[in-house]
Amino acid sequence: MSQVIALSLSIAVLGGVWAFLALGPLAGFVLVWAGFIAWGCYFHTGGDNAALKKTIAGMIYGAILAGIALLLVVHNPVGLPAAVAAPIYVAVTVFGLVIVANVSLLSAVPANVYGYAATVAYALQTPTVEGAGPLASLTTPSFANPVILLVVSYVLGAAFGMASGKVADMLKK
Repeated sequence: MSQVIALSLSIAVLGGVWAFLALGPLAGFVLVWAGFIAWGCYFHTGGDNAALKKTIAGMIYGAILAGIALLLVVHNPVGLPAAVAAPIYVAVTVFGLVIVANVSLLSAVPANVYGYAATVAYALQTPTVEGAGPLASLTTPSFANPVILLVVSYVLGAAFGMASGKVADMLKK
């Protein structure tokens, strides 16, 4: 069996399993789309053990920096004018996404960016319920906290990526 067919079959089956889990028993604890971003990042980063480590570390790092940026924007602790507060806080935190590129574990800058971008997108785009949405939960130690929810999704998504690669290798043989 060719590598493309083996990988297609593996991702199709495990993708279905992931969707079932994320939309069923793990609903509220993971996001299906965030896991797929990490899954793709795993292959984009090389599809091996080093890629798994860099994907997970980078996406977690990005999510944490996103959480910091969101907290800064929401609370504006420096008292910056509203028109420039968010752009300045974003600029400072995204600088941090790239400056760590010399650190091996965080050297896959796209992973850092994917983790940051997806976390911010979820926090800003998810409707609030009576004012208690993701932005109100940034310091809550629960799955209502977008950083926690996205981090768990990234870790499991990257693990599914690794598993799909290993299954594809077995099918290829």
